[in-house]
Formats: sequence, structure tokens, C-alpha cells
Amino acid sequence: MVHNICDKHSIASKYLAHLRDINLQKDRSAFRRNTELLGGLFAYEISKTFRYNQIKTETPLGTAISHVPADDIALLTILRAGLPMHQGMLNVLGDVANGFIAAQRIHHKDGSFNVSVDYVTCPEIDGRTVILCDPMLATGASMSKALEAIHDIGKPGKLHIVSIIASSYGLNYIRRLWPKAELWVAGVDEELTAKSYIVPGLGDAGDLAYGGKRDNE
Repeated sequence: MVHNICDKHSIASKYLAHLRDINLQKDRSAFRRNTELLGGLFAYEISKTFRYNQIKTETPLGTAISHVPADDIALLTILRAGLPMHQGMLNVLGDVANGFIAAQRIHHKDGSFNVSVDYVTCPEIDGRTVILCDPMLATGASMSKALEAIHDIGKPGKLHIVSIIASSYGLNYIRRLWPKAELWVAGVDEELTAKSYIVPGLGDAGDLAYGGKRDNE
């Protein structure tokens, strides 16, 4: 299932608009902040799907009935573009397990590319509710490679995949390969360029958050 948090008007639409705006993108700190804010909103929406336990909470004047998540959660992120989004989700989710995956495109002279997963640090995930985030879901190749790496470690009890902007192609690709996953987005764009970048998209989220890379990277 695909959940678009901007299907109905909310403040999330403002943050998405600011991330797309080429004039506002000149401020890296603002780009990171807006990405972080959207991450928090995603975490809030996803939290509505968790199981909850009822607890008693002592207040200065008595006892209140409260509810806290019963799910054992692992929050995973694809480096480096996903870091601000990860922090925004962590701000809301609090004391959860964390993991990081380095996946990069290796481009070839004929215009094709393959995805290399170079680094995985991950908690135990068997039976856990796993949330995997990356700001952009273009072809779905990087996300799929990250998911393969996760499933080499263990089998999540429930899987949430979170991207700020996805292409229709990438969404369909991931839904076909990982049909049980819940997908969360803020925008869906129809077009991919010849180099598999999303149009209109917003550009390279990692570069906009942290600066450009050397030409040979």
C-alpha cells in the first residue's frame, strides 16, 4: 500500500514545496531542516499503524491511563541523503534501534548503472517493525539493494519504506518486489530522465543537504 501524506492539505505540503524550490535550495541548513521536519511528520503518521499497550501513569494528582507503542522498532537509513530525514523521524520515535546503509550508483560509459551496497550496520531486526528511509525513490534500485541487505540479516515483522519524492516507476518496482511493504511518500512524479533522475523532483538531495561530491564519486 502507498500512503501519500500530501494527498490532503497539511503543513507537509509547505515543507515539500520549499524542498523543491530552486531558490530556497541555496540554503543547505534550511534544506536539511525542512527534510527533518518532513521526517517527523512521516514518523507521526506511521506511528498510527503501531500496536499499543495500555499503561498507568502517576500524575501529581492521581493516576491516568496512557498508551505507548508495543512495537519493537528499528529505524534504518540509506546514507548520506537520508540523514536529516532520519533525525526528524528519530526526534518523534525516540528510543528506537538505529541502522545505516551505504548504497551508491556506479555509472558506466554506456549510460547504465548498477548499485553497490558498501556498508551496513544494523541491529537485530527479526520480528521488528522496520522503517527504511531515503528521500528519493527513483528507479527503486538502491532501495531494493538496501532491502536485500536487510533481509540477509533478518526478517522484519513489518516493513515501512519512506521517501519524500518517488517516481511512479520506482513505486511500482518496489511494490512488485516487496508487496508486503507499506510505502510512505509526500510526492509522486511521473517522469525519469535518461540518467534516472526524478522530474520535476528536487535535484540531488544529498548534495543539497551537504554539498557536492568530487566528479569521480
